[in-house]
Amino acid sequence: MFDYVTLKFIWWCFVGVLLIGFALTDGFDFGVGMLLPFVGKTDIERRIMLNSIGPTWEGNQTWFITAGGALFAAWPLVYAAAFSGFYIALMLLLFALFFRPVGFDYRSKLADTRWRSAWDWGLFVGGFVPPLIFGIAFGNLLLGVPFHYDETMRLEYVGGFFGLLNPFGLLAGCISVAMLLMHGAAFLQVKTTGELAQRARKAAKVAALLTIVLFAGAGVWIAMGIDGFRIISMPDIDSSFMPVAKTVERLRGAWLDNYGRWPVLWLLPGMAMVAAALCCVFSGLQKSLAAFVCSGVSVMTIILTAGASLFPFVMPSSLDPNSSLTAWDAVASHKSLGIMFWVVVIFLPIIILYTGWVYRIMRGKIDAQHIQDNEHSAY
Repeated sequence: MFDYVTLKFIWWCFVGVLLIGFALTDGFDFGVGMLLPFVGKTDIERRIMLNSIGPTWEGNQTWFITAGGALFAAWPLVYAAAFSGFYIALMLLLFALFFRPVGFDYRSKLADTRWRSAWDWGLFVGGFVPPLIFGIAFGNLLLGVPFHYDETMRLEYVGGFFGLLNPFGLLAGCISVAMLLMHGAAFLQVKTTGELAQRARKAAKVAALLTIVLFAGAGVWIAMGIDGFRIISMPDIDSSFMPVAKTVERLRGAWLDNYGRWPVLWLLPGMAMVAAALCCVFSGLQKSLAAFVCSGVSVMTIILTAGASLFPFVMPSSLDPNSSLTAWDAVASHKSLGIMFWVVVIFLPIIILYTGWVYRIMRGKIDAQHIQDNEHSAY
């Protein structure tokens, strides 16, 4: 069995893998939903877009559920703090997600223009709001969340929902929306044909350029305008200890500490922008699969950049930096992490193999003829 420190780091990686899996799979579903009222000009084109993700979107969403379960099991203190501090935002996320299953199932039940248009905008909300909220949440993690532990070790959150809507948080939300728009548009290039695919290529190029500009701007802001967090002293990380047992300071540029310690990490933001640029180039050259792969690489490395900046912090506290939750002190017990490690080792490869098999079976383009041939079963 691994020692406690190794398991703590492994679970940091596991949670990251689950979040990346969610962004890469359900991310293009969100992107297609956001593009639905704009790229699809006719009812047939919008049905093509829906059926491009129809067979797999429910399976993709299980990555989100699994990531939430892993957060609860591996980082119970983070789970408690996040669901307290981001409660209203998470409820908005949940209600926005309601539009997706209902919209998919009911949109095509009636051949009425107003009915279908209303569900198209509902699916747009279900695609736009979750990435926006996820991005805002990540932005606020970099700023610090207003919570602290009192003398009885009870967590107290003193912020409000509108406090999350600060300029940097909104910028991070825009990055999340832009990168998933790019990913969704790149996916549509692979799955559609004709004018619909051409409009998807244009959307992918615009979203890719927007992702580069916003991501670069956020990087400059983090380096020059935001106070990061740095651990000054802490107990032995090979043991269980309370979050307030460490000493943390805030200072400008501290989120770049890991990049100075391990310069190879600079490849992550570099790859994120290069991959987005290549997505734009390949979209223009009509190399759909290459554009989709590059969009996926960009999404993955943007998330890894945020993780590399935060590590080992998971949820920093802006009120009391010493109360910040980290990968070393917010985790479950050694035994719990060990048992869950083997569960993940056994089942995660099965999930990945099954997901790959499903996409192989469902490969191929969706066109108007497919919708006509499956009029009563297609979305």
